[in-house]
Amino acid sequence: MKNFAGAPGTWTGLVLRMAQCLFAAGSIASMATTKTFFSYTAFCFLIASMGLQVIWSFGLAFMDAYALLTKKVLHNPVLVSLFVVGDWVTATLSLAAAASSAGITVLYFGDLGGCSLGEECIKYEMAIALAFLSWITIAISSLIMFWLLAAG
Repeated sequence: MKNFAGAPGTWTGLVLRMAQCLFAAGSIASMATTKTFFSYTAFCFLIASMGLQVIWSFGLAFMDAYALLTKKVLHNPVLVSLFVVGDWVTATLSLAAAASSAGITVLYFGDLGGCSLGEECIKYEMAIALAFLSWITIAISSLIMFWLLAAG
């Protein structure tokens, strides 16, 4: 298998995983500090999706760090196949959660008369923006994993 930038066990792979984890954790923190997020199903889905993203990304970041410290190569075809499937699942969930939350935000807070919640609207928007940033980084990782699997 070729060694792509962002592959498991590389510095760029570790940076991508840490970025995914931090953006998802920031999205959760921003959404969870509001008082009424639980009233909207899409926002609850966003919290659940980003929670799964944090767990997945942190686990793979830990594995990347371990591989870097011990100078191990993580290009086993079975392991890369697991990474591909996990990345595609979490990427799909992250995009669905971010898009549905953005749709609810535009509908309720924009089209139906503006946001009367003040600071909470900004927190909702920040959580959604961080969720999209998390999705962008997981999409990059999933494409790299797919290319790595195809090259092997």
